[in-house]
Amino acid sequence: QVQLVESGGGSVQSGGSLRLACAASGYTLSTDYMGYLGYIGWFRQAPGKEREGVAALRSDEVRAYAHSVQGRFIISQGNAENTVYLSIDNLKTEDTAMYYCAAAEGREWRPLDASSYTYWGQGTQVTVSS
Repeated sequence: QVQLVESGGGSVQSGGSLRLACAASGYTLSTDYMGYLGYIGWFRQAPGKEREGVAALRSDEVRAYAHSVQGRFIISQGNAENTVYLSIDNLKTEDTAMYYCAAAEGREWRPLDASSYTYWGQGTQVTVSS
């Protein structure tokens, strides 16, 4: 059974930094026996807005970022293959949202498309104040 658990959210002032973590159990960021390159993505959803993909990391270390976060968000893998981090610098009030991580089996590389992901965590809240 796959389980994803996010942590690291909190309340910060604009200009600050956070590092979110996604710990996966029952799922390893890797290439499976069929050659599919699994990937883990981070999404966020602010109240009244649609869920937005912000970053993704594929098992071969290819990364994807939403244009709106490039330069401030960095997705990385921990020493253990089942932990993926999202580092956020220069936080802005518009970054306030619930942040979710998700895991995809990798049949198609659509990193910022929520429909390509099979497994989801429960989210961690990020609140940025001015």
